[in-house]
Amino acid sequence: MRYWDTSALVPLMADEDRTEAIESLHASDMAIVTWWGTTVECASALARREREGHAVGRGREMHDLLAATWSEVAPSDGLRRIALRVVRTHMLRGADALQLAAALSAAEERQEALPFVTLDVRLAAAAKKEGFRVIIPVA
Repeated sequence: MRYWDTSALVPLMADEDRTEAIESLHASDMAIVTWWGTTVECASALARREREGHAVGRGREMHDLLAATWSEVAPSDGLRRIALRVVRTHMLRGADALQLAAALSAAEERQEALPFVTLDVRLAAAAKKEGFRVIIPVA
């Protein structure tokens, strides 16, 4: 099981430079944990691609298949408290702070046991500082 942020999930839904590397990583362990808001972030990324003229039919189907099987960290007051600490500690935007807070919540203070998959360099740096083993798949 790994924690996946949106930046790492989108290449499973839309062809990108790192899609092959991401698919290989996913195939090696298909158990995904992510934040409750990830589904909205993925839908937003796919809609943006569509507005830019890219086909996304497969993307929506893949999103639905993945979302049906991944585990989500639900919104809560505790998650908000963690995100507030994270945003004060690291140079992250709000949604990224919620991603990291969700990973911290899912890890239950055992960050070394839950690898963090991301393509976002800033989020990767913050996750490392929080004790996660970060995986950034390369093309």
